[in-house]
Amino acid sequence: MSRWDMRPKLSRRLFLALAGGAMVGPRVCWAAPDAPSLLDHILLGCSDLNNGISFVEKHLGVRAALGGVHPGAGTKNALLSLGERRYLEIIAPDPAQQDANDPRIPTLRKLSEPRLVGWAAHPGDLDQFAAHLRNAGIAFEGPTPGSRKRLDGRVLHWRTLNLKENPNSLLPFFIEWSADSLHPSADAPKGLRLVRLGVLTPDPEGLAKFANLLSMDISVSRGDGPMLQATFSGPRGELTITS
Repeated sequence: MSRWDMRPKLSRRLFLALAGGAMVGPRVCWAAPDAPSLLDHILLGCSDLNNGISFVEKHLGVRAALGGVHPGAGTKNALLSLGERRYLEIIAPDPAQQDANDPRIPTLRKLSEPRLVGWAAHPGDLDQFAAHLRNAGIAFEGPTPGSRKRLDGRVLHWRTLNLKENPNSLLPFFIEWSADSLHPSADAPKGLRLVRLGVLTPDPEGLAKFANLLSMDISVSRGDGPMLQATFSGPRGELTITS
């Protein structure tokens, strides 16, 4: 059996929920919007942050601004606004944090070119969202606190919730920003537009049902392999990036 098939990975309770059509939000349909309504940000991974910044600038014509570092996680980032409360995060290992424990670092270091490595959604109060997932039988971790120190010294705070069953990061992790933290899209460089964000998978029906349980109106299409795909538009044209 293919390791990309999500069905055998689902817990018995989640399988029954999918089979019975249990939901905690609106139904996903094939005519889903070009981008999920609860999209917070898209992560573009790279092995070197400067190379990632140059890659986006070369193809789209907008240069990302340095965001800061994630203390203890071992990563740093640069940001570009995608509109109100949406942004593109270029993320790479931070050479100054050699003993960091972020499980994404080995993958980032191996990237020969920038690739999509995930995306985040903002469902609102994470405690309430966690209760919805618990009732639906979906396993998760969190909410877990996080932070980033900006170049101006300000520290941003948030909480995240991660699914335990999310092969290939096709579905999002979930974020709730602290009320006293400036959302990164507010002062990140502007000029980019997200044309489309969607996923490809050999099992679109199964993934769409799983997305239903998460209240995610993500566009799901059939593909030979699992893939996250985003198209951006900038002064120099359009660029499609995949995972």
